[in-house]
Amino acid sequence: MPVISKITRGKNNPERYNLYFEDKFAFSVDEALLIRYQLTKGKEIDQWTIEEMVFDDQVHKAYNKAIHYLAFRMRSEGEVRQKLKDKEYGEAVIDEAVKKLYVHKFLDDRAFSEALLRTQVRSAKKGPRAIQQDMQKKGIDKEMQKDVLSGYSEDEQYDIAFGLAEKIALKETKKTPSQIKQKINDSLMRKGFSYTLIKRAIEALDLEKQEDEWTAIVTEQGDKLWRKHSNKLKGRDLRMKVKQGLYQKGFPGEVISEYLEKKDEEDE
Repeated sequence: MPVISKITRGKNNPERYNLYFEDKFAFSVDEALLIRYQLTKGKEIDQWTIEEMVFDDQVHKAYNKAIHYLAFRMRSEGEVRQKLKDKEYGEAVIDEAVKKLYVHKFLDDRAFSEALLRTQVRSAKKGPRAIQQDMQKKGIDKEMQKDVLSGYSEDEQYDIAFGLAEKIALKETKKTPSQIKQKINDSLMRKGFSYTLIKRAIEALDLEKQEDEWTAIVTEQGDKLWRKHSNKLKGRDLRMKVKQGLYQKGFPGEVISEYLEKKDEEDE
């Protein structure tokens, strides 16, 4: 069996020690392993113990690497595992390092998921579907996703969805009710809210337009369509193209007719 002929402290890391067999460098270990295995000069070590030490040392390195990674912010187990894989640690080493992280309370997927939920609700104003996707990307167990998301009540979802919808409606005053509804629907769907909840939020808004508002809106959007198509179309064809475009944007028939009558008067 190999015999330790010399032990020296590492130059770059004083907490690591270099082991020599017959005055030839064998491998280095952390100080904790040096103590655990009672490594001293002259001690014989069998091959099984050597392999065990090397494995334990790899676990210790992976553990320390994970601690450094976790120092910046909370991470999920999936993120930590991926980080260690990127550092080329083996699966068995990663498994043992992750176990130690849980034992020492450095990892807690439930606490991480709950913190992620509150952050995404408060800061990003996201709905449950989008947050679930975020959890999935972080490697959170599906049952835990479901359990944590159950704390995101429908009333809270509605309050956030309505607030977002109201903000869009106030910003898009130069759009038709139909355009505003579509804008709200697309935005809230991307945010991860359900169709039913989005519909409720839209129905709670007052999107009706006064006559003068319709006139201003149709003039702005109608003129834009007119300029767009006037280079290629003239007369009846141009009027039909603009009329079709305004219908698609949600303008009532009478508003469109009034606008086109004014355009006819301008041409006379």
